[in-house]
Amino acid sequence: MQLPASALRYFPYLFCLVGAVATLGLTWFSLLWLLAALPLTVLAVMGTWDVLQKRRTISRNYPVLAHFRYFLESIGPELRQYFIQSDTDELPFSREQRNIVYQRAKDILDKKPFGSLIPMNAEGYEWMNHSLAPVEIVDKNFRVKVGSHPKTLKPYDVSVFNISAMSFGSLSANAILALNAGAKKGGFYHDTGEGSISRYHREPGGDLVWEIGSGYFGCRKPDGSFDPELFAKNAQLDQVKMIEIKLSQGAKPGHGGILPAAKVTEEIAAARGVTVGEDVVSPAAHSAFHTPLELMAFIAQLRELSGGKPVGFKLAIGHPWEWFGIAKAMLETGEHPDFIVVDGGEGGTGAAPLEFINRLGMPMTDALLLVHNTLVGANLREKIALGAAGKVTSAFNIARTLALGADWCNAARGFMFSLGCIQSLSCHNDKCPSGVATQDHGRGSKLDVADKSERVYHFQHNTVLALANLLEAAGLSHPRELGPEHIMRRVTKYEVQPYSELFQFLEPGVLLDGRAELHVFKKYWAQAKADSFGAPDFMLRLRETKLR
Repeated sequence: MQLPASALRYFPYLFCLVGAVATLGLTWFSLLWLLAALPLTVLAVMGTWDVLQKRRTISRNYPVLAHFRYFLESIGPELRQYFIQSDTDELPFSREQRNIVYQRAKDILDKKPFGSLIPMNAEGYEWMNHSLAPVEIVDKNFRVKVGSHPKTLKPYDVSVFNISAMSFGSLSANAILALNAGAKKGGFYHDTGEGSISRYHREPGGDLVWEIGSGYFGCRKPDGSFDPELFAKNAQLDQVKMIEIKLSQGAKPGHGGILPAAKVTEEIAAARGVTVGEDVVSPAAHSAFHTPLELMAFIAQLRELSGGKPVGFKLAIGHPWEWFGIAKAMLETGEHPDFIVVDGGEGGTGAAPLEFINRLGMPMTDALLLVHNTLVGANLREKIALGAAGKVTSAFNIARTLALGADWCNAARGFMFSLGCIQSLSCHNDKCPSGVATQDHGRGSKLDVADKSERVYHFQHNTVLALANLLEAAGLSHPRELGPEHIMRRVTKYEVQPYSELFQFLEPGVLLDGRAELHVFKKYWAQAKADSFGAPDFMLRLRETKLR
């Protein structure tokens, strides 16, 4: 007799239930039957719970059997990564991208045989043109001087490749120690992230860029507002080389956050200047300023309080008129940051809702072009250094970013790979298997600082050497010589364009006399406000019309 399908789905549960009863009975004759009875009993109890509970319909319909589905679903990312994903699938970083970091971090052979795996005739393929007159670069320690403001008394020579913002709290103590020790040895900077300066940032002695977020961690009063005296105390530490105001970040732009009380340990509380065991809120917006003009005043205040160190800000680009308002505030006040770091909407180490990761914030290429063009068009570019971050793992990533207008690049996830991150996508659940993105002491303490700091150093050093090799092949002697004419992109199967033709670049000063022809400037520049982050008047009128 054929059983109906509805009965077959209960068969595993019934088999476990009957088997458990039978084997438990047989233990009277031999305790060896316990070997079969224990797993069957566990599965039988699990199946009984499945039938009785009401939360999961699949478990009620497929008792016991549903758990095999849940298990396979839970290891889906690992199955794809190890058995299905090709070397060039970027989800979010390809195996090829990860491997080049691992090889350079371990200081082992990073050469590949038998040619490229990338389809060079595919739309979007990019490359750098070489020269028939290559050169030899003697000094490959590429630096950019930051601090052109008259009141910046302590300018800083920034490496072309640095560690992007990652807080103690999002990364483990040992990960922070290893990153900073690597930065110390390599002479590049380590951005603290908005979690402020912990003892793990300070112990190795590497150069720090102190990021000030909306929570003002490390420089906050008990009510969460900015504390000038506490800021001055930390900003004047010799190890702190620059101050970076975080306006927004690529991982979750326009989004605040809360650190639950359970995660506010004594160490995190000490670094952030908060109370142990209490929820810590990072507001979505700053309280120390509310307009572009007030932002300029805040920059001037931080520069003075720090003793004349370079002060800048990091932002992910959203509404273009808000960024234009900041540029207008620079022109109106004569005040300006020493540097700006453009964070791409590609996301980063910060865990965020899916919509924020996929659909919020301008990608780095577009954002960097907008910022660079604005500064050039307003005759501000020579006064302000530009950094950029967004999925940078290789020398070509750096080269194409510099060709678009940046002076240097930062990387977060690239340096996480150098620490041993395997892209398990567990950054948000405190179960990072490599001990990098976790506060679980049992996991994080297994990360060997001495070994991993060497890998951090080698990754940065070997990547900069690879950049130098690219420049030599292109006939260039320094990254500052890279321009949009050096990078090519296949736009169709039969058409190739250099960046200089693919993208539009403003001439110096055209925003000051109204000659900018790019649509975004023609539409928003004139109505952007230095005294407000609000929308232009014509947009407000459109909104009112719709509301009627």
